[in-house]
Amino acid sequence: MKQLPSKTRIWDLPTRLFHWALVVCVVGALVTVKLGGNWMQWHLNFGIATLALLVFRVIWGLVGPRYARFSSFLPSIRAAWGYLCQASTAGTRQAGHNPLGAWSVYALLGVLLLQASTGLFASDDIMYQGPLSVLVSNDLVAQLTSVHKLGELVIFSLLGLHLVAIALYTIKGHGLVGPMIHGDANSQHLTTGTLPAQDDWRVRVGALVLAALLACVAWWLANAQFGVILS
Repeated sequence: MKQLPSKTRIWDLPTRLFHWALVVCVVGALVTVKLGGNWMQWHLNFGIATLALLVFRVIWGLVGPRYARFSSFLPSIRAAWGYLCQASTAGTRQAGHNPLGAWSVYALLGVLLLQASTGLFASDDIMYQGPLSVLVSNDLVAQLTSVHKLGELVIFSLLGLHLVAIALYTIKGHGLVGPMIHGDANSQHLTTGTLPAQDDWRVRVGALVLAALLACVAWWLANAQFGVILS
């Protein structure tokens, strides 16, 4: 009888690199905005890098390996409630994001997309001016700046819930951090018949090309002088 592998690849390398790069950029943006002053240029750079990463994740959620695709963890209130009711008794878990995790991912991606996008138009009239703020009216800049400031509180709340969920799963013996580092989950902890995610050179080269293109756009956005162009 053929022995089943003890480990199953769940998270492909591009998804894992995206996750940790996003952590660095979000933390960097939150820290630099609190430092203020000359650090606001770094806040802008972290924000643009965050936006590029989020666009990568959206595209990767459409064309990436099975567990990275949005179609594998569509948000469902019924599924989330059923999962919550059975979570304490289930001995195995599904690969990828569970129904509750799906809501967390969509919430974080949505809020961060809004935050990074509004940051391009925000201005404090002192040390910071988003690169696209010169393209819209002062009234709209003020409105988007207010949304951007409010979004910071929402992000702190979602990150707090995210960390609590990670801690609870770790206590229950279903660590989430390890698989997001090395990509593999214990096959015994997964439902029967779980298939591994594709994570070969073709996946990685495709992700590298996409990331390089988005990095070029991010660099251009960070260095473009829209005010000079308009004048």
